[in-house]
Amino acid sequence: MRIIKRNGSEMPFDSTKIYSAISRANNQVDETLRISEEEIKQITTQVSEYCERLDRTPGVEEVQDRVEHDLMAHGSYELARCYITYRYKRALVRQTNTTDDKILSLIECENEEAKQENSNKNPVINSTQRDYMAGEVSKDLSTRLLLPADIIEAHREGIIHFHDMDYYAQHMHNCDLVNLEDMLQNGTVITGTLIEKPHSFSTACNIATQIIAQVASNQYGGQSISLAHLAPFVQVSRDKFTKELDSELAACGVSIDEETKKKIVEQRVKEDINRGVQIIQYQVVTLMTTNGQAPFVTVFMYLNEAKNESEKKDLALVIEEVLRQRYKGVKNEQGIYITPAFPKLIYVLEDDNIHDNDPYYYLTELAAKCTAKRMVPDYISEKIMKELKGDVFTCMGCRSFLTPDRFTENGIGNVANAGNYNPKEHKYYGRFNQGVVTVNMVDIGLSAHGDMEAFWKIFDERMELCHRALRCRHERLLGTPSDVAPILWQYGALARLKKGEVIDKLLFNGYSTISLGYAGLWECVLALNGKKLTEPDGEKLGLEIMSKLNEYTNKWKEAENIDYSIYGTPLESTTYKFAKCLQKRFGIIEGITDKGYITNSYHIHVTEPINAFDKISIESRFQALSPGGAISYVEVPNMNQNIEAVMQVIKYIYETILYAELNTKSDYCQICGWDGEIEIKEDGNKLVWECPSCGNRDQNKMNVARRTCGYIGTQFWNQGRTQEIKERVLHL
Repeated sequence: MRIIKRNGSEMPFDSTKIYSAISRANNQVDETLRISEEEIKQITTQVSEYCERLDRTPGVEEVQDRVEHDLMAHGSYELARCYITYRYKRALVRQTNTTDDKILSLIECENEEAKQENSNKNPVINSTQRDYMAGEVSKDLSTRLLLPADIIEAHREGIIHFHDMDYYAQHMHNCDLVNLEDMLQNGTVITGTLIEKPHSFSTACNIATQIIAQVASNQYGGQSISLAHLAPFVQVSRDKFTKELDSELAACGVSIDEETKKKIVEQRVKEDINRGVQIIQYQVVTLMTTNGQAPFVTVFMYLNEAKNESEKKDLALVIEEVLRQRYKGVKNEQGIYITPAFPKLIYVLEDDNIHDNDPYYYLTELAAKCTAKRMVPDYISEKIMKELKGDVFTCMGCRSFLTPDRFTENGIGNVANAGNYNPKEHKYYGRFNQGVVTVNMVDIGLSAHGDMEAFWKIFDERMELCHRALRCRHERLLGTPSDVAPILWQYGALARLKKGEVIDKLLFNGYSTISLGYAGLWECVLALNGKKLTEPDGEKLGLEIMSKLNEYTNKWKEAENIDYSIYGTPLESTTYKFAKCLQKRFGIIEGITDKGYITNSYHIHVTEPINAFDKISIESRFQALSPGGAISYVEVPNMNQNIEAVMQVIKYIYETILYAELNTKSDYCQICGWDGEIEIKEDGNKLVWECPSCGNRDQNKMNVARRTCGYIGTQFWNQGRTQEIKERVLHL
């Protein structure tokens, strides 16, 4: 068994340190109140056994909390008081410098929490370490100087999660939809260099990747671009190649018929599309932004976003090439094709690609094959999204959705001074999310002890706490000058403001959103009435809670003209933190706190046996009440030989739910060449990844890709998320 120190590093669990700490405190109390050596040994054993039962690596604070608990349970109140006093004095000493130990452990790669904090960051490389070091300083400033004490305490206790606190000290926002069309058609500036409208599709793709890298380095969340903004440059290439061919033929004194000429041009166009798509795929994978990871970018593929039929056909050519190249994968160090994490792909199921006789049905078949092998694309239903939002547009990053455009009709107009603004069309590109605060629903459910009146009272209190925390995020952005990120605020990615102009007008009237996240609805309902979300009474209560969340965000939005929205939080490292905090506050409760994770958003628990179609159907009703962001998934086995089943699920998604994905496995062992599923094994109280063929456990010598929280992770996960991945049941 091991233990996590305060600086995040791991070391072997040593029960003699517990014995020693209790003995020292015991020597400080009156002799008549001391306990015997045998009693100290007994309490030491109890604490050690408790830690063993956790089935995960405990932290030092958790162990010390348990010592206090067992001393009190033993009736040794004076000894417990002395032990608590000692802890308090040591905490005061540590407060004189809150960051040094953590930073040093990061530099020496000893911080296990940092190693598993983000499944797409490699904590060993310098750029990631630099980002983490800056993050520790930012968190220190935020907790000591910038945020209210009660919000910090609630965050530490796992009652809420104030997301991305490591970036809060700076005036940075979360995620966005890049207005790539404006930047490509009307020009942009990158690090002081004017970038004019490109003269070919492949050049447009090259510029797009530069924009992606710049945007990623000036925010902390995901970004999305649309292939519809690149599709017009297919015709630009076509016109260019036609002129070039005419010039070449004239120079040679050769004449050919128009049909042959057209074939030659189209072949060159096809090669240019191949080149451009390859640029996007390989540059996104190989780019390293200032936060030490590849840009978290999503590529949106929506045929009906094209402006005319000719452009739609060109867009189909681009989508086809994107799917073919992603199906192929990218090569690892050994030259083996593997599944990359980014770019994430979203494919829209629409009225001309979902039925067998539709003109673009072949693209959906190709998408299904790609999903079966590489886990992407994910799917948005045009039909359901129009019913729920009135429009079809991509999410920002993995699941965060903007609110439907309302400023176009309310007279606000071109608030961002976008070069491609059209008052007759709704605007989504160039808009963004200000930030997220998540409420731990499980904690509210358990705190009520089955009393619904108490639940709603605590719920109201937590909503007010979240509201104040979200106001902190909003107010941190107020007064931000456009100069802090010219690519975003001055050169078209989000706006074209003047130098020195503040971004305040983009924070109101629905131009941007701010998200109230929620997590653990499954466990919350189970704690309140003993029912699952898959049971009628459980579903009813769950939907009631979701409706209440929306009542609050609607009330805040009405009062403040800020677009608050409900967001199904994609917990990664936070799921482990919340689980540990719940165990500390409420103990181990079967089905609720007995895991190293809690359930994401409204999802049905990963261990619940249910078929894919029922899961999608039930979760669609909850997804409709999570307008600020949500995604559902079905866990499937290897589907490469059963594409027809994948197509059935895809067609059901189109008819039933706004946004969904299929989770497959895509692994490779660099030692023996195994290309099946790398397994998760228990080793003491720790979960490890192991090749079933050769037994390799070296994470540096295997490629593992798993869906984490709507996106693919490839750098491994903390113990809580690893347990969740291990326990997922198949739905098909």
